[in-house]
Amino acid sequence: MKRALIAAALLLLTACSPSSSYVKGEVVSCETISQDSTFTGGVQMDCLDRSEGAQLGALRGPMVVNVWGSWCGPCKKEMPVLRAFHDKAQGKVQLIGVDVEEANFDDGRTFVERNGITWPNLYDPDGRSREYFGLGVPVTWFIAVDGSVAYKHVGIIKDLDEIVTLTEKHLGVKL
Repeated sequence: MKRALIAAALLLLTACSPSSSYVKGEVVSCETISQDSTFTGGVQMDCLDRSEGAQLGALRGPMVVNVWGSWCGPCKKEMPVLRAFHDKAQGKVQLIGVDVEEANFDDGRTFVERNGITWPNLYDPDGRSREYFGLGVPVTWFIAVDGSVAYKHVGIIKDLDEIVTLTEKHLGVKL
């Protein structure tokens, strides 16, 4: 009987413990986003940290831009893949996010913190970025050094190998 109580107590304690794969995210500044400072006229996005963001047409790569929303189930599923990519690509390819069609800053900020996002995210509450990115999430854009769109991936990125392969193929960066 005593063993059963101990086993039950341990089961309850481990069931309530946070997952070992949990990674706390952080809303970070967008000041590191690579942009052409001479570019004018385009869709201007604020940063999710409430600071100045970026003009979408001014983005310069090599860069991977992931468009997401906190209300999007597939977006949440691909975040572990993007976290692994961010760790692997640091210093070679910049990763940024664009949070679209949120009711308010707090929804996007909470999503970032709960899903281990540690890269800059632009904020688009009203869908203005659709001019540039089109409809649908998740969608991931691969931006070349000159700012051109090298590739557009519609839908979830399934694993690290897929995003690494796409990056190497379309941006010419060896990871």
